[in-house]
Amino acid sequence: MALGDLMVSRFSHSSVSVVTNHHYDDDCASSAASSHGDGDSSIASRRRDSEAAISSYGNATTATAVSSSSSTTTSMAYLPQTVVLCELRHDAFEASAPLGPSESSIVSKWRLKERMKTGCVALVLCLNISVDPPDVIKISPCARMECWIDPFSMAPPKALETIGKNLSSQYERWQPRARYKVQLDPTVDEVRKLCLTCRKYAKTERVLFHYNGHGVPKPTANGEIWVFNKSYTQYIPLPISELDSWLKTPSIYVFDCSAAGMIVNAFAELHEWGSSGSSGSSRDCIILAACEAHETLPQSVEFPADVFTSCLTTPIKMALRWFCRRSLLKEIIDESLIDRIPGRQNDRKTLLGELNWIFTAVTDTIAWNVLPNDLFQRLFRQDLLVASLFRNFILAERIMRSANCSPISHPMLPPTHQHHMWDAWDMAAEICLSQLPQLVEEPNAEFQPSPFFSEQLTAFEVWLDHGSEHKKPPEQLPIVLQVLLSQCHRFRALVLLGRFLDMGPWAVDLALSVGIFPYVLKLLPTTTNELRQILVFIWTKILAFDKSCQVDLVKDGGHAYFIRFLDSSGAFPEQRAMAAFVLAVIVDGHRRGQEACLEANLICVCLGHLETPLPNDPPPEPLFLQWLCLCLGKLWEDFAEAQIMGREANAFVRLSPLLSEPQPEVRAAAVFALGTLLDIGFDSGKSVGDDEFDDDEKIRAEDTIIKSLLNVVSDGSPLVRAEVAVALSRFAFGHKQHLKSVAASYWRPQSSSLLTSFPSFAKIHDAGSSTIVSSHMGPLTRASTESLPVFRESRVSSSSPHGSSGLMHGSPLSDDSSQHSDTGVIHDGVSNGVAHPPRPLENAVYSQCVVAMFALAKDPSPRIASLGRRVLSIIGIEQVVAKPSKPSGRQGEAATSSHTPLAGLARSSSWFDMHAGHLPLTFRTPPVSPPRTSYLTGLRRVCSLEFRPHLMGSLDSGLADPLLGASGSERSLLPQSTIYNWSCGHFSKPLLGGADNSEEIVARREEKEKFALEHIAKCQHSSISKLNNNPIANWDTKFDAGTKTALLHPFSPIVIAADGNERIRVWNYEEATLLNGFDNHDFPDKGISKLCLVNELDDCLLLVASCDGSVRIWRDYTTKGKQKLVTAFSSIQGHKPGARGLNAVVDWQQQSGYLYASGEMSSIMLWDLEKEQLGNSIPSFSDCGVTALSASQVHGAQLAAGFADGSVRLYDVRTPDMLVCSTRPHQRAERVVGISFQPGLDPAKIVSASQAGDIRFLDLRTTRDTYLTIDAHRGSLTALAVHRHAPIIASGSAKQLIKVFSLQGEQLGIIRYYPSFMAQKIGSVSCLSFHPYQVLLTAGAADSFVSLYTGDNAQAR
Repeated sequence: MALGDLMVSRFSHSSVSVVTNHHYDDDCASSAASSHGDGDSSIASRRRDSEAAISSYGNATTATAVSSSSSTTTSMAYLPQTVVLCELRHDAFEASAPLGPSESSIVSKWRLKERMKTGCVALVLCLNISVDPPDVIKISPCARMECWIDPFSMAPPKALETIGKNLSSQYERWQPRARYKVQLDPTVDEVRKLCLTCRKYAKTERVLFHYNGHGVPKPTANGEIWVFNKSYTQYIPLPISELDSWLKTPSIYVFDCSAAGMIVNAFAELHEWGSSGSSGSSRDCIILAACEAHETLPQSVEFPADVFTSCLTTPIKMALRWFCRRSLLKEIIDESLIDRIPGRQNDRKTLLGELNWIFTAVTDTIAWNVLPNDLFQRLFRQDLLVASLFRNFILAERIMRSANCSPISHPMLPPTHQHHMWDAWDMAAEICLSQLPQLVEEPNAEFQPSPFFSEQLTAFEVWLDHGSEHKKPPEQLPIVLQVLLSQCHRFRALVLLGRFLDMGPWAVDLALSVGIFPYVLKLLPTTTNELRQILVFIWTKILAFDKSCQVDLVKDGGHAYFIRFLDSSGAFPEQRAMAAFVLAVIVDGHRRGQEACLEANLICVCLGHLETPLPNDPPPEPLFLQWLCLCLGKLWEDFAEAQIMGREANAFVRLSPLLSEPQPEVRAAAVFALGTLLDIGFDSGKSVGDDEFDDDEKIRAEDTIIKSLLNVVSDGSPLVRAEVAVALSRFAFGHKQHLKSVAASYWRPQSSSLLTSFPSFAKIHDAGSSTIVSSHMGPLTRASTESLPVFRESRVSSSSPHGSSGLMHGSPLSDDSSQHSDTGVIHDGVSNGVAHPPRPLENAVYSQCVVAMFALAKDPSPRIASLGRRVLSIIGIEQVVAKPSKPSGRQGEAATSSHTPLAGLARSSSWFDMHAGHLPLTFRTPPVSPPRTSYLTGLRRVCSLEFRPHLMGSLDSGLADPLLGASGSERSLLPQSTIYNWSCGHFSKPLLGGADNSEEIVARREEKEKFALEHIAKCQHSSISKLNNNPIANWDTKFDAGTKTALLHPFSPIVIAADGNERIRVWNYEEATLLNGFDNHDFPDKGISKLCLVNELDDCLLLVASCDGSVRIWRDYTTKGKQKLVTAFSSIQGHKPGARGLNAVVDWQQQSGYLYASGEMSSIMLWDLEKEQLGNSIPSFSDCGVTALSASQVHGAQLAAGFADGSVRLYDVRTPDMLVCSTRPHQRAERVVGISFQPGLDPAKIVSASQAGDIRFLDLRTTRDTYLTIDAHRGSLTALAVHRHAPIIASGSAKQLIKVFSLQGEQLGIIRYYPSFMAQKIGSVSCLSFHPYQVLLTAGAADSFVSLYTGDNAQAR
């Protein structure tokens, strides 16, 4: 079946896996299996229909079957099918990005270091016909044929001449372009002249020296061969060492004489002697010898006298004659017919051509299977003539061994005469020969091709079904290569080759080392549609393995083929994505490739595919969009001409809408394409008047691009934010001066009214995670001059503990700059005494960029935070305190200081060192460039390169902006984009087969579902009389800051707890062992608000939400030291003016894949974790902040919120206005501490508890009023927990009490919170949490203890 169809059938499911395989889909499995012969039905079995999870209000009617077993609606609602954050990008984004095509500048191993050619052939025949040498006793009858001529059939001189001509023409068949020189019965002198002439003509090419010694004695033990004197009365010895000195290297020797092994031994000795001096001669000297040192050539009349030469130069004739005598065919075929086989050797459609083709395939295959790779490359791929001789040498070994003679070679080959591929040759030969009599009799009879190739392809296919990297490689690979030459088998061979390459980089390496590359390169101009599709797939695999092939493709014009394919109408989007990938690799860092693709109009082709689809069109394939963006980005990366064309084609207008695509990979690729469209600005030294129009266009484009990028600074995916940071660094590099002065003007330490002075700075305060620096600066600050580097830094101390006003006095350049107005508007003319050119972009854009850079420097993801700090260093703001020291005695002082997020940033005309150990990140800005006269203004921002007063050590030294003249080296400081390399990793992975472990995953999930359903039923029907007062487990977490939140793992006896300092510890309560402990992050402003489990029924991830709204999600958190950050983002942007802290509250809803987050703000953020995108912002319709959030675990898209004034609201994100109803059950205006949906499927029954101590039960569908109130704790309620399935709730108080109630309000028990020893009451209850499927309660207190309680009638674990 066609790989094109195979790709479509597989891709319609698997390609999405790059982008979204978050759902389980059963219905695709059957289509995938039916469309593909080898029954990979597991590809999509991992997915199921997630739509069922989002059920309608009152009852879950839209639920569909979970798996083949008929599941009830109820179980569907209780077992969400959505799975998030399990993509390639979540595997190890923080650790490192997967690598793309191999970047190594070293020639890949599969590539021949150099191709060789045999340029000259010296043929020396010492036959002396009619005179036998003295050391040979001949039998009678005896082998006589030399080059298929009987020397006694004509006069000896004539015979000698004819044999010489024949030998020459036999060799020419293998290398027609070489120069041939023959010496018949020569003297030493003639041989010397011959050798020197050949070497002179061949220059550095290889020389072949063929020696036939049938008319002279055997070689001597000293390593001499024999020639004649002039009068033919004596045999004269010729030392091998002399021969070697005349022929030099590279050379190949063929010795067809008895005891030829003597010569090989002599060469071995010679080259060992010379190895220290001239290793050159030993390096490239190849020898083929007819027999071992002690052997004599076969004399049997069934062989020619020169059987070795005949095998090497006329292999088909020799092989068929030898085979015929051993086959049953000898009865019906006369040997003379073999000389009359019709056809030509190089025409594969004739009998002779097919036999030659099969013979080549068999011998190549034997060699490839028995030789080490480098030797195979050297002997069988480097030089056409050498390759032919070695293939034929493999035949010689088979034939001569049957006559008890062993041909030898240097380099030595392992024995091949019994290789099983000879059986395939014998069979093919027999089938061909059986047709011979008929073909000879009737010249017009049709020749039936041999089934050899189709049988070998079938064998290869069988290997593909069962083979793997760890099994023996498929021996048919060289045959597949041969089959590519034939039109009739080509398509099938390419499909199988595609399947093989898909098995992994090791398979691509094998195929390339067997020599596939030139074949697939030659096939590119092909026009048939089915071949085009599979060729694109094969090239995708090759380029994903080795980027260096880009050069060959451009040289052969291959780029045009892929551009045509990209623009063709018949191709599927996945295949077009591959074509875009191939083009992206062609232009990646390869100027010739960029120029060729630009000429071929690649920009317009790509942009054409990015047009907004019409309403009825199918949505574009995300993988295709991703690679169109990456291809464009790579095309104009650092290539000004392409950037200009991109701007002229309004590329940014097409790319900007992609920033809101649901797939993070597409958004990141679009950011990359926009970022590389920004001109870095080294060529912007020309004055503005030079090219008015172009400059205006460029400014307009940059303005649009930057505004687009600023919209995704707070994207939910680290992949996207990393690209934004890289793009901003390019922008910062081009607009350094403007950004520096804008940044400087906001850090004028005059008052703490920075936020009011410039509106867009409120954003820094808004983004909870982006509050860069609190204003509590240490008393010690330092200022230094910046106009001249020779000045010593003077220390200025200020007694004000958090003052920013007294710092600047004494700074040499403070002059009158502190008297500038603080409105944040910088005039275009002269500011700070520095002449600035007019600003290309509006001030507001620059200031928003600076704000964005700070937001990135404080990103929850460590990788992005470090990128953000590098971006800040480009505009000269450096981090002074990288890691927080332990909180010192200054804490009290910090608490009293005013909350001005930017006061810790020094203004640009002084350098300040912030020594407060608990600052999150402290930055300082180096100076704006020193004053320069007005004639320099034309230099624009390039001048900053020459006047840099402070040197920078390394990137990590904390100093910014090195003094570098060379633009290249300064450019190298820019952070590099990773999305391209990272995305390339996708094509290195198998694209056709399903994941091997999918069955195992489904089995694990089904086991968990079964456990969950059994326990849910138990919980629902349990009648809990009371909760046991004594804990079944008590754990001293050793937290310094008290337990803030705790969580029970649903399927393991594990409790996870976190303290106020965001230290997370994982404990096995059955074995009472600590499994793991780690810090959520290194930033000093700590505080955890919630722990949740994501993908509870699959590979469970731990979601950790901090009080500032940062969300970090961890995997492998139960294994010591192995925890990995899957993703991280800031869930809250913007909060109420005047609010002291964010106090974020979050909740996770597995059914819908939504994370809800709110706090001291007027809306609730809805994050779609499948898309890693802010899905919606729900207005809270309240003037107070949200203090409690609960998302329904059975009805997707529903959530309840409790507010600081005691009110409660129910929302449904599917309804137009989202607010379902609002009520205020708690009469006293105390904040709602806990809120939760009641167990069961009722969508509107809610439990709410306020700080005043009252717990209210509401049914918001029927009435707004409370239908049950419990006064649980007077004025001291601190925590509420409602069991997900059992009719039980628990509340905790500051008075060390936990009370447990039924849903009817009946008190089931009071737990007085004692430690396990010394009966001493300890801290107030800080958190309560039920096990989702068991009656098990965990309680954490303001001290370090966590306790577990179970119901009386429940089994203690």
